[in-house]
Amino acid sequence: MQKARSARPGLFRWYAVNHAYPELMHRLRAAAVFVLLCALVAACGADHPAPSEVPTGSAPSAGGPSGAGAGVADEPPGMIACARLAESIEDGSLMTPGVVDGVLAASETADAPVADSADRLKRAYDAALAAAGNADEPDAVAAVSAAASEMSDVCGDSGLGTAG
Repeated sequence: MQKARSARPGLFRWYAVNHAYPELMHRLRAAAVFVLLCALVAACGADHPAPSEVPTGSAPSAGGPSGAGAGVADEPPGMIACARLAESIEDGSLMTPGVVDGVLAASETADAPVADSADRLKRAYDAALAAAGNADEPDAVAAVSAAASEMSDVCGDSGLGTAG
């Protein structure tokens, strides 16, 4: 009976005899490390939004008479209000207590269209709070979303940053 030949011993013998195998494995490991480092650098350098100079608290800031934030210039006027609005839209936090008040407080230094939009947003928010638990609540909350969308459009038309 003849013994079956396996490719394994021949392959093993080739690796054992070939002295380039350790160098080949070292180069493959080095290439794998290089690829992983490139992937890590690409992931860390992804297009993330730059940190904002605008305070990110959901409640209005107590610093300064306008409540727009201590030490942060509202230049151009309305930038802080629009940035707070954009952040609340992205976070989905418009109905969180203090958020709309913060946008309204920041709009005190804004130009007329932005300030008027913030007032409409505040009125819609107050109406939604009053409608809590009633049959009109879904429509009132939708009115807050519509007012926020309208203010976002005004911010965009004014050349100020908006969400999405």
